[in-house]
Order: sequence, then C-alpha cells, then structure tokens
Amino acid sequence: MAMVLTIRRLAASRIAVARSAAMLSLLAAFAAVAGDDEGPSVVPYRPSVSTPAALSAPGWLEVESGFTQEHAGAGVRRDSVPVTLKLAFTPDWGVRVGADAWVQQRDESGERATGSGDTAIIVKRRFAVDDESAFGLEGGGTLPSSRHGLGSGSGKPDWVLNAIYSADFGAWHTDINAAATRFGAQEGTASRAQLLAAASLSRSLDEHWSVVGEVAGAGQHGADATRQLLVAASYNVSKRLVLDAGAARTLRAGAPSWSAFTGMTWLAARIF
Repeated sequence: MAMVLTIRRLAASRIAVARSAAMLSLLAAFAAVAGDDEGPSVVPYRPSVSTPAALSAPGWLEVESGFTQEHAGAGVRRDSVPVTLKLAFTPDWGVRVGADAWVQQRDESGERATGSGDTAIIVKRRFAVDDESAFGLEGGGTLPSSRHGLGSGSGKPDWVLNAIYSADFGAWHTDINAAATRFGAQEGTASRAQLLAAASLSRSLDEHWSVVGEVAGAGQHGADATRQLLVAASYNVSKRLVLDAGAARTLRAGAPSWSAFTGMTWLAARIF
C-alpha cells in the first residue's frame, strides 16, 4: 500500500511539473510574439479579486488565462485553468466572458472529477471622474455550463452587480469593489444573497515590475463569513503582455485554505 501511494504521489508530481512546463512554454511563446511595443497597452484584471474601473483598449480582444491550485484542507484540492476574453466597444463600455476551461477537483475521500467550469458574462460601464480616478459598474450572470458539478456557482443562473472605484496617487493604485450576488439556487440554510467587498493596493517598482496586496471578504446570511489576503507580483514583458504570479490565504479560525496561481494578460488582436 505504501508503495502504491508513493507511485501515485510521484505520478501527481510529474503531472504538476508537466502542467507547469506547458504553461511556461505557452507564456514564452506569447512573450515571443508580443514583443511589439506599438499600439495600446493591456489592462490586467488578474490576479486580484477586485477589478479596476478601466476597460481594455477599445476594439482589441484581450485574453487572460493562467493556472490556479487551491487547497482547502482534509485533502480537498482544486486545480483550474481560468480563461477570460475581454472586449471594449468604447472607453466606457465593454463586455467580458470568462470560464474555467479545465478543472480537476479532489474531495476528502480522494475521488477526482475532471471537466470544465461555469461561464460568466459581464457587461461593464465606466464613469470617468478625472485623469486619476473613475467609478465603474458591472452587471451580469454566471451560467451553469459545467456538466460535472465543477462550477463555482449554485447550479442555476446567478446574477451579480458590482460597484467599483479606482484611483491613482503617485506610484500607487487602488481598486475598491462592492458586489452583491443573487444565487439561483439555495444551499442549505444559507440565503440566496451574498455581499462581497474587496480592496487592492498596487505599486509599480520600475518599468517592468509591480506588486499588489488585497483583502477581500464575503458575507451570506446562514453561512460563515469568509476573508482572504492576497499578494502577487506582475512583470510587463511588453505593452501587450503582462505575466503574474502570487498566492492567497483565508483569514479565519481553524485550518486555513490557500491557493497559488500564475498567469498572463495578453492583448491578442484588433477586432475593429
């Protein structure tokens, strides 16, 4: 039995290494084709929970993707490859579509399930205040497109409204979000309404490197409140490609859950 467990662990480690190598190879390929500094710059929404009021460059398709590994204790683990497509029609109006293109989940018994996640569609409106600050409003829904119970939603369409405030002050930037979600299905005694707040603070270190820290929390009547601390770093390969990596940890009594992630934001192509 011990030998079998060792073999399984070695196999899992090799799979993780292979996935990391594949991701690094993909990022290297994007870096090679995204070295052109002409044209607009990317507007990363990752890796923080909060999103900025700014939209991506109008008429350009912007792609965000990465790899996330989450541990919730008792052997529970979730690996995923999130992908988001963003398209702004004007500097003040845009839309994004996101989903977990691949998910592998392991429960307490060690059983694994693999598939894809739910799909989120969000419409965004920006309200400029001045050159350094703006408000934003996002509205949309999460559709239960996962066929294997691997989605992050309730299993029925969930609806969300998110208010945003973003501001620059010197080398620092902040994004503050306050979101309300209405779940399509009720789980246990928890209410179908959830409130979430997130505040991030980022700083550019030089022309390539920047760092971000964020606190976020969610509350739902009939369920335990959740709080999270996130730290990450980003590297500007060019105006069209930004790489990121970081980690997040829950702030609560008992065994904490944590996640590690790496990814990219890429200004892929001009659509109109």
